Amino acid sequence: MTERTIAVDYLARVEGEGALRVRLAGREVAEIELRIFEPPRFFEALLRGRMYGEAPDITARICGICPVAYQMSACHAVERALGIRVDGALRDLRRVLYCGEWIESHALHLYLLHAPDFLGLPDAVRLAKERPELVRQGLALKKAGNTVLSVLGGREIHPVNVRVGGFYRLPSTEELGALRTTLRSAIDLAEATVRFTEELAYPDVDEPYEFVALRHPEEYPMNEGRITSSAGLSLDAADFEREFEEVQVAHSHALHCRRRGGGSYLVGPLARYSLNSDRLTPRAASAARHAGLGREVRNPYRSIQVRAVEILFACEEALRLLDRYQPPERAWVAAPDRVSGGTGAAITEAPRGMLYHRYRLGADGRIEEARIVAPTSQNQMRIEDDLRGVVRRSVDRDDAGIADACEKAIRNHDPCISCATHFLRLDLRREGAA
Repeated sequence: MTERTIAVDYLARVEGEGALRVRLAGREVAEIELRIFEPPRFFEALLRGRMYGEAPDITARICGICPVAYQMSACHAVERALGIRVDGALRDLRRVLYCGEWIESHALHLYLLHAPDFLGLPDAVRLAKERPELVRQGLALKKAGNTVLSVLGGREIHPVNVRVGGFYRLPSTEELGALRTTLRSAIDLAEATVRFTEELAYPDVDEPYEFVALRHPEEYPMNEGRITSSAGLSLDAADFEREFEEVQVAHSHALHCRRRGGGSYLVGPLARYSLNSDRLTPRAASAARHAGLGREVRNPYRSIQVRAVEILFACEEALRLLDRYQPPERAWVAAPDRVSGGTGAAITEAPRGMLYHRYRLGADGRIEEARIVAPTSQNQMRIEDDLRGVVRRSVDRDDAGIADACEKAIRNHDPCISCATHFLRLDLRREGAA
């Protein structure tokens, strides 16, 4: 029996540092390990002892591309612990801010990090040379999303205008007027983006995912909703840890989140769309149908199409909310004068999937315990499952071909931004003889 060991020593294109090891026994995948050796950053420990109002600003630093997701999950969890609720115009502004993050994050991944895989190009540099119009289109969309973050969040990266209860400052009439103009132009770019993804060729793959995402009774989910799965799960965010658990595996410094009792699941655009396609805005729903997407999508390579649809949705939704916006009396809902402690948990939908936060507050308003479960943690086991299928289908290719196929499979999920900005380094070790 021939044994092949494919060791990818540096799996960049993931946030932090990772590697991939595959061992083939003949034509069978004997072992596969997605190794994450990112050094711990201790954000949960950093939060202990800090006042609850500091949580949004501290957690925003976890991710430079998705800071709003961390801020929103932190705000909602703390607000649950405090017993306050943000409604009306302030809730709408939060949703618009989240739309901006979806637009800029999805546009960056789709055009600069993922599209080269489908066009036979090695990277975005070559894409800019051969298809400059695509890069211009992608950057224009990203700029539109960044503009939303700047106007509502105070700046494009690590926004500073978000606080527990709402915002520190409300946008002016002039700022919102200019933002509406930006979003109207972005809708046209988003529709062109969906059409671009229709030109691409996709492998015929159908994965048996258990999709997990939020579902809201009226909206395509962002800030709120119940945890729902394609296997029939339905529960409140506060019950997340009852059904899901993080476990340490020997080959990775990152925790793997799984269903209790074992079993991987998928969060992110495919899960969100497949569980909520009936909640899309009209143009987004029409674009999805024209692109050939059904009510659910189980082909991970078509995640680029789902991201395009979500960009269009986010542009439409942000404009809809701004068109009905009436300034509230105050920029935030005040917290109780005296904090008596309490625990709050919340989930929002980051571009890459569900982001869980839980905080326990002391009687002085300081954070006694923090728990954060990122989308990447939740998808790691499922990515390994995908890679088993990829390697099995690629077993007759040479080692470079297998490595390339694995890279593309990982980029389908875009676990984090640097996950799509570097290449895999392949070290091959062959043992045995046929």
